[in-house]
Amino acid sequence: MATTPSTADAAETAVVALPASTGTSADAGTGAGAEPGLGTERSRQKADRRQAILAAAATLFAERGYAGVTIEDLGSAVGVSGPAVYRHFPGKAAVLAAILTGASRSLLNGAERVLDRAPDQASALRALIAFHVEFALGDADVILVQDRELEQLDVEARHEVRLLQRRYVEHWVDTLSRLRPDRAETELRFRAHAAFGLLNSTPHSARIPGRRPADGVVRGILEEMAWASLMS
Repeated sequence: MATTPSTADAAETAVVALPASTGTSADAGTGAGAEPGLGTERSRQKADRRQAILAAAATLFAERGYAGVTIEDLGSAVGVSGPAVYRHFPGKAAVLAAILTGASRSLLNGAERVLDRAPDQASALRALIAFHVEFALGDADVILVQDRELEQLDVEARHEVRLLQRRYVEHWVDTLSRLRPDRAETELRFRAHAAFGLLNSTPHSARIPGRRPADGVVRGILEEMAWASLMS
């Protein structure tokens, strides 16, 4: 992130990936007399449209800022009318909340999967770094939106984002503490946030929202530099 967070809100630097949430069972459209499979297909289509709106919104918010995007813009970006967006979200604020809370949850869940599979602590840290690099290279728009628009969320959604991100950071700090028991937790936490700052710099390197940097070279550089910053 471009900003330096306070201790209380430091986890906000652990920016997040696009959510994978879909429609609820209430959206499935099944019921008495429904054609077999029809409700499932409608549910899938609704989930796909919801994800398309979120992806388009991340790009538009990154390009124009949250205030510069309308519901009509979001609908147009996915080939529907503005009012059709309300079938998926109650408003633009809910779209922003879905991007940031869903992405924070995605990072946390991904980190927990990585740690569950790691055979040792060094492998766990390398896997966490690789996981975050993959996010940073693939979801640069989300990082920009997180950096600029977090304060646009209502209190409840902002609290959820911060809570999820703090839990994500704690996985990194816990892994570091097992590898570096000689270092104080305060130092390890600082190192973790410094690493996030490095990894999350990719949107600024890419320069153009919605486009990936040339990650064939960037990936290795980021992973090497992050490991050095954490373990030196």
